[in-house]
Amino acid sequence: MAQVIPMKETSAIRLPHAVQVFNILNMRSVADEGDLTAKANVRNAALRLFAERGHDAVTVREIAAAAGVSPALVVHHFGSKDGLRAAVDSYAAQAFDSLFEMDGQDLAEALTGGNVVSLAELFARAFPHGSPLPAYLRRLLLVNDPAGAALFGRWYALTRRLLDAMAEIGAVTPGEDPAVRAAFLLVNDLALVLLRNQIAAAIGVDPLTPEGITRWAKEVSAVYTRGAFVAAPGEESS
Repeated sequence: MAQVIPMKETSAIRLPHAVQVFNILNMRSVADEGDLTAKANVRNAALRLFAERGHDAVTVREIAAAAGVSPALVVHHFGSKDGLRAAVDSYAAQAFDSLFEMDGQDLAEALTGGNVVSLAELFARAFPHGSPLPAYLRRLLLVNDPAGAALFGRWYALTRRLLDAMAEIGAVTPGEDPAVRAAFLLVNDLALVLLRNQIAAAIGVDPLTPEGITRWAKEVSAVYTRGAFVAAPGEESS
């Protein structure tokens, strides 16, 4: 097998000064958790049930019971289960997209700064153990839900944007197929969210915990920077 060319990218999305991003998201999360209105309580109950079982398998009556309210109140606030689902999708999308809000200065720092983290680490820190949001994202993406497709499209566009800009300043190798490279790097990080339980069973630790992220990032960084394969005897390196 031909030698894999080492790449400098150690993540699909590399963001410096991650604490600032985390603080923004955490402030929003705290505000949401402090919203004890019946409407927010219903939305949060629906989010958890949808993440566990899927939209179609959950009834309004079950959501109401989980939220400790009457089915009539659910309908009063959201109109129908479809209306509630739209509210949950909007809430989840806002939480996920909060990880990647970048202005011009943020982008410059992402290209030249230090203290970088991966997309998977952003998820691990922003959505701690017990949060239903990673499981909800997994369901949205794996069933090809339109909301999940929209999220993936936005994150892919950002990944392309970052990689193109980094290639221009010589921070990464551009590759022969930038579209595939951006998708590959994004999917590699999303794999920890999508296959979290399976990876945990395989390596003996939840990959979205500090211990799991440390183990995962160390090996992934080695593969990205030094390559995983050696040239077959007699073959020239590409």
